[in-house]
Parts: sequence; structure tokens; C-alpha cells
Amino acid sequence: MLVHPPDRPTALPAGGTNAIGHTLGLIGDEWNLLILRYAMMGVRRYGEWREALPISHAVLTRRLAYLTDMGVFEKAEYESRSRRLEYRLTKRGRDLWPILLSVWAWEAAWVPEHVESLPLMVHKRCGEQFLPVLTCAACAKPVQPRDIVGGFGPSGTWERSVPAATTRRRSTGAGAGLFPQTMTLIGNRWSAAILGASFQGLHRFRDFEQRLGAPPTIVAERLRVFCELGVFEQSPSAERADWLSYHLTEKGRAFFPVVITAIDWGQRWYRAADGPALLYTHPACGQDFHTQLRCDGCLVPLRGHEVAVERPA
Repeated sequence: MLVHPPDRPTALPAGGTNAIGHTLGLIGDEWNLLILRYAMMGVRRYGEWREALPISHAVLTRRLAYLTDMGVFEKAEYESRSRRLEYRLTKRGRDLWPILLSVWAWEAAWVPEHVESLPLMVHKRCGEQFLPVLTCAACAKPVQPRDIVGGFGPSGTWERSVPAATTRRRSTGAGAGLFPQTMTLIGNRWSAAILGASFQGLHRFRDFEQRLGAPPTIVAERLRVFCELGVFEQSPSAERADWLSYHLTEKGRAFFPVVITAIDWGQRWYRAADGPALLYTHPACGQDFHTQLRCDGCLVPLRGHEVAVERPA
């Protein structure tokens, strides 16, 4: 059994699920994201989550136990006489804010249909609502997907980069779906794999099928859904007119901050014995690439404690 210390990285055994697989197992579940969203807004107690979310007792209990086991929450007594517990974000948990912020920004910009209003984000430093800008931590320059290069490292293979579960559950029912399209992209092992492969340059049907080891019917269905969402567009292959190529659209490329902040978080908090899962460099400055989010208004690097999450009126 893996031990997930909340204040230092988890040591992963050689040959097993890598940092990417563990990260997708955590963030590829909509209930986890919803619970974390409210935790970032100050919710700590079981009853507060039950009041805020359309979630059953059994599901909330399982998710809180999972997030605690993963080192994201720690339990602490807040009323000693009745031994009542609350769930506090750990250092590992607080460090998830760039992923959540990137998800919020993408959904706000590209997904018009939401069952409830997305939270407002204010940068305390400048006092304004803002959008996060992805930059290189080394040189501070804004970064697009084409601006970094790299790929699999020592622990990086497609097989090791997916969660142990075949699929992860997404929330359903009234009030669910705050991150509807995000979950379509990363809430299924094959969806996440195809999306990741597209950012690594794969674009032909047979490449997705062969490299990922996915059944052709699943590849076809996932590609169809991605095209319907406007994340992929299809065109005739340059090799043969009867082959199709699938390329990221502007909307698809805009999801890159979610992908790369998740990779960065995962590789900070999960360390495989045989080395990193993915390695990237930023050719413009020649340094290893690590993410940094900046406020689009004042251009100052964002810090988790300087981002105010406000419930919409």
C-alpha cells in the first residue's frame, strides 16, 4: 500500500503506475473536483459539503476518505467533547489550486452551459477579477503548447500513465456538472490518453489505436465526441485521401494549461523510483519547463493565498 505523506512526495515503486496515472485518478473524478472547489473556498466540515452539493452520504464519505488517504486532506477535531472532525487541506491539497484555476478559466471561456454560475476569481494583489496566464517559471514568458518540447521520461509509457481503474465515475443528476466538458476530456482513461497523445503530436486514427492499445470502437467513439465538442477537427490525411487526421482546435489547445499544470503537480508529488514520467524544456530560455500562472491584469505571479474565490451573487 502506498503512503501519501501530505507534506512530501509519494515514493512510487519502479514499474508501476506513474505520476500521471495517479494524478488522473485524483482529478479525473468530478466529485473530487467539486469537493476540492468548496475546500478552496473554506469548507471543512462534512455537513457543509452535504449542504452545498447534491451528493449522497455514501459518495461523500468515500470521496473524503479517498482524498484523505491521498494526503490531500487531513482530519482534525474541531469539537473535542463530541469528537467531531473536519477536513483541512494539506500542503499537497493546497498545491492543487493551479489545476482548479485552469479548469475554471477554460470552462468559463469555452463552455457556455453550466448548471450553476462558476465562482468568481479575484486577485487580491491588484483587487481585480482576472484570467490566469500560463508562463514559464524560469523566464516568465507566456507559453503555448507549441512553445515547449519533450515527451516521455524514464517512467513514462502509455500503459503506466492511466489510472488503475478502467474508468472513473463522474457525477450525475440535478446540480451536477459544474465541469461538464472537462470531465468528458479527462474523466475516462481513454479520453485522457487520446487528449494527452494529441498534445504529443499524434493525429491519425491508427496511431491512437496502436500507441495507446485502445479498441478501435472506443477510439472512434472518443474522436467523435471530441469533434462534437469542438476540441478536435478532422481533415483528410496528407498520406491517403480516405484516411482522416484529427487535430486540436483553438478550443482544444486552450485546454493545455489544465494538462500541463496537472502534469507539474503530479510530478512534484509523485516520484517514481525510475525517474519522471514526462520531461519538457522551454527552448526560448533553454531551461526545464515548469508552470507558473500570472494575473492577466497586473502580470504578477499568482499565489494560492492571493486568489479569492467568491460565490456568485
